[in-house]
Amino acid sequence: MRRIRVGLAQINTIVGDFEGNVSKIVEYSKMGAAEGADIVLFPELAICGYPPEDLLLRVGFLDAAGTAIDEIARQTARLPIITIVGFPERDDDTYNSAAIIYNGRIWDTYRKIFLPNYGVFDEKRYFSQGERIPVYDTPAFRFGVNICEDIWQSEGPTAAQALYGDAEIIFNINASPYSIGKQAHRESMISSRASDNIVPIAYLNSIGGQDELVFDGQSFAADSRGKIVVRASAFREQLLLVDFDTEDVFRKRLHDPRRRERNIFQEIPLDVVEVPFVQAHKKDEIEIVLEKHLEPMEEIWQALVTGLSDYARKNGFKSVVLGLSGGIDSTLVATIAADAVGSKNVHSVFMPTKFTAEQSFSDAQKFSKNLGIDFKVIEIEPLFEGYIEHLNPHFAGKKFDITEENIQSRIRGNILMALSNKFGHLVLATGNKSEMSVGYATLYGDMVGGFAVIKDVPKTLVWELARWKNKSAGKEIIPNSIIERPPTAELRENQLDTDSLPPYEILDAILELYIGEEMSAKEILERSNFDEETVKKIVGMVDRAEYKRRQAPPGIKITTRAFGKERRMPITRKR
Repeated sequence: MRRIRVGLAQINTIVGDFEGNVSKIVEYSKMGAAEGADIVLFPELAICGYPPEDLLLRVGFLDAAGTAIDEIARQTARLPIITIVGFPERDDDTYNSAAIIYNGRIWDTYRKIFLPNYGVFDEKRYFSQGERIPVYDTPAFRFGVNICEDIWQSEGPTAAQALYGDAEIIFNINASPYSIGKQAHRESMISSRASDNIVPIAYLNSIGGQDELVFDGQSFAADSRGKIVVRASAFREQLLLVDFDTEDVFRKRLHDPRRRERNIFQEIPLDVVEVPFVQAHKKDEIEIVLEKHLEPMEEIWQALVTGLSDYARKNGFKSVVLGLSGGIDSTLVATIAADAVGSKNVHSVFMPTKFTAEQSFSDAQKFSKNLGIDFKVIEIEPLFEGYIEHLNPHFAGKKFDITEENIQSRIRGNILMALSNKFGHLVLATGNKSEMSVGYATLYGDMVGGFAVIKDVPKTLVWELARWKNKSAGKEIIPNSIIERPPTAELRENQLDTDSLPPYEILDAILELYIGEEMSAKEILERSNFDEETVKKIVGMVDRAEYKRRQAPPGIKITTRAFGKERRMPITRKR
């Protein structure tokens, strides 16, 4: 048996924090060496954090990345390991690269070949395509390295490295953002790549939040039969260790003739790079870590908590403030915030008018006590009356309508921003994806905020998450009276959301088809039983609300089709 020990360093980096990122990479390299690892992997663009976006267009940023990768080589020179680190490489152009580091030297760089330019990815804006496929030969084993999208191609670098470059193991480093159900897709794909190419694959992913994106980790490895043999935790930094038997790979390949047909990838050279790595022979046994998948609601919850926690921490906020209406959305956001920044750092404000029901106050007060958060009441009826008094001469002959409704919401937004300015709190917007989709929100009112926690959470999922949180806590954190109460904005007498919208189960189903599946109104009507008038109304509302979404705060992406980077529509167009 020839054994290779690999350490997958699932770390949380900060974009542009070269000093901090280098320190963390060195720390985990030392941890890997102490555990007997031969190779320690770090995520895609770990040196600079992911995604650095237009920072990559700055020469100084690229030079700082080059200096940082040299510093990694210097600080790990005495460690008996090969270190593989993702970084932006400046040469004749910029490349998304992985440095192969050993004994104080960068022996080679692998340059990402397949550059994604869909969804949240814009890599062709920043990087040139790699033009060679290397494999790395040591006296003890041969391995291949590729980056993220490269391994999603069935006839990509993995096949060339394994079947025609004789690599005995493949390392794939990633910064793969979270979305619901994505991990199962990753593991299925990697399992197929491993078994198809008779090669073990170590898949490393980042963790942590970066603006709208959350990286879930859940790094794992598959053996040459495609079996998942180890898996790291979700949303937690971790060094995952795995041992591979390369003799088993050799035995299986003796029965596969494909590796003798070296006529594939003729347009991209396959290089063999010698790395004089000296393997330590004595290795203690390691514990096999195979973390279970999180249940769907728990996984989504952890994604939201991680996204908010890192947004606050990385941007220097220690506390948050939000308007607590007594409704389901704001209570859910407050609950997520308590997990993200601690209950004592969550400040809630109840701002009633004459349209606010007594139940809203009692529910909000009860909830704040359950959660242990700060709760204050600021009456805004006098402010609202003052606005109306000043505007009445200009509104002469006009009836009460959405204008007066929105004034209430904008007063609340003004107060929250004042508290933010005075005390340094991060204002949390509490609108959900369903409302954001159809513009059922007040610009400069309830849309006010520095961060929109549930911006990508449909209303029906809001209720599911609330029920899950109570169940998982074993007690009623969010009062059932809030969960069961029909949604209302309380901006006029006896108002309900269903006055303006269809029931949310219908609305969310239509939105998923129109936004998630990119169906036209005609296609939706052909493939569903929804009422034609309702479908056309909702589609029109979505289209008209684009200008509002452009002015909304950033929020955490959890679905496969989030607003912002992932869905870019013109405001001005023929409808």
